[in-house]
Amino acid sequence: QVQLVESGGGLVQAGGSLRLSCAASGRTFSTYAMGWFRQAPGKEREFVAAISWSGKSTDYADSVRGRFTISRDNAKNTVYLQMNSLKPEDTAVYYCKSAASIATMPSFGSWGQGTQVTVSS
Repeated sequence: QVQLVESGGGLVQAGGSLRLSCAASGRTFSTYAMGWFRQAPGKEREFVAAISWSGKSTDYADSVRGRFTISRDNAKNTVYLQMNSLKPEDTAVYYCKSAASIATMPSFGSWGQGTQVTVSS
């Protein structure tokens, strides 16, 4: 089972950018699909983006498509989330997740501990 540690969160003004990183332990990282989810106060956790094990397939929530980019470096066991044109409604705790595939990610997989992103208006 892969262990995940997120980093890169912080406070940024609206319109700014942040890059989140998720470092994974284990030699099987390159076999997992990876994803990012977020949870705002008082709301349910929601899907943000996902990437296949090869990096050839990606998926995004409509709310972030065109602003966020997910990528991975299998040599570094790391997945990234580049967030541009940030909005106050992007404020949330962002969680990294590993799963067997993008399709199974909503229901199965392992979570990181989360990193806080706060966007001020």
